[in-house]
Amino acid sequence: MQRILAISWLTWKAALRFKLFLVIAALLILAVVGLPLVIKDDGTARGFTQIILTYTLSAITALLGLSTLWLSCGTLARDIEECQIQVVATKPIARWQIWIGKWLGIVTLNAVLLAISGACVFGLLQWRATKLPEAEQKNLREQVLVARGSAKEKNNDADIDATTEKVLQERLKTSPVETANMAEVRRQIREQVKADFQLVAPGYPHGWQIDLGFAKNYLRDKPLQLRVKFNAANKSSSGTFVAQWQVGDPNSQKIWQSDPMSLAPDTFHEFEVPPNLFDGKGVLTIIFLNRNDTALLFPLEDGMEVLYPEGGFALNFVRGLGIIFCWMALLAALGLMAASFLSFPVATFFSLAMLVVILGSGTLAETVENGTVGVGNAEKGIAGHSVADVVLIPMFKGILAVVSLTKNVSPIDLLSTGRAISWGDFGMAFGQIVLLLGGIIAVIGIVLFNRRELATAQGNQ
Repeated sequence: MQRILAISWLTWKAALRFKLFLVIAALLILAVVGLPLVIKDDGTARGFTQIILTYTLSAITALLGLSTLWLSCGTLARDIEECQIQVVATKPIARWQIWIGKWLGIVTLNAVLLAISGACVFGLLQWRATKLPEAEQKNLREQVLVARGSAKEKNNDADIDATTEKVLQERLKTSPVETANMAEVRRQIREQVKADFQLVAPGYPHGWQIDLGFAKNYLRDKPLQLRVKFNAANKSSSGTFVAQWQVGDPNSQKIWQSDPMSLAPDTFHEFEVPPNLFDGKGVLTIIFLNRNDTALLFPLEDGMEVLYPEGGFALNFVRGLGIIFCWMALLAALGLMAASFLSFPVATFFSLAMLVVILGSGTLAETVENGTVGVGNAEKGIAGHSVADVVLIPMFKGILAVVSLTKNVSPIDLLSTGRAISWGDFGMAFGQIVLLLGGIIAVIGIVLFNRRELATAQGNQ
């Protein structure tokens, strides 16, 4: 361990000698202080605070991510190219200890920088909150500067899939479909079936039954928030639609009915409902009555959600920073792995290319969902196919499976909307990102570093 710590200290000394630590720290503080001066918000304290959290944490993640890749690629590749690593490798120290020591030095450097920038963000939020009127402070403490748990209706995928298969088999009896187009036809039928689960016709009600689970045991006498989002089939002259809600146990007198609300489509709305409206089993019944002259659609994924207080903001913020730290640890391992067998410029390019693949996972997911990289005719329901599908689609699925391990929890989104990040979420992120993915990358990097010929002349690298 002493040898690993010695390599870590040398990595720190290099970062300080080249002023990297000071430059990154200054840029992070500048981003935290400067962004609130130039960003625009909706004029509310809640909106401004959410934007501060989103933009500042995104800027911190981007700056730390890029600097981590640059430093991790440079600290090992440069030492090899400039023949400095030979001085270290000839000492009684294993190459895996050199590799781990450099990773540990970069990780601890990131930890300090993340702690400094995170403390600035937290202090800025708390300072601005104290300058607000009492009513605005209450809204912030209940909706943003808090850790809220969430509950949704049970997953309907099994029912949707069963109905889709039934409709497909009935259609095949009357209208045979080519095997090549079967996946596209099934997808279209599934979207139609899914729409039936989401659509609320004019003049009709739509209900949700949401089980609060174990949370019901500590939510007595505590108000809840509903977070809703809907899409409209047609536009309205005012740009908004009338929404009226009924919440409570239909078998008892504990029912709350809202006044008519004017809500805009395609955006999230949050409003508070009185406490103790769920039944003895912890099930909260919510009914929406569509009093508009057009159909409204509540997406299954995020159309209706119940939010409830679960903890304080400070510890939640620390756990969010902890997940960002896990990302940085993975990037450090990725950069060092690339530098273990590539020159500094190529290693940096390779690492950035991998980062672009991760950021572009949405496009890959859409391609996998369509089942082809070809271009089809959506109007005729014909899917485009390519011979490359045999290789690319399984490869894309594998990439998405790996990327999903790093993106299961999005701390920036959760913190900006006042959502709880549990210790379980943090533990899962640490296990999947640092131990599993980081461990695999570290093993690959160490093996490549062990097999690399360090005594080769610089000009022949």
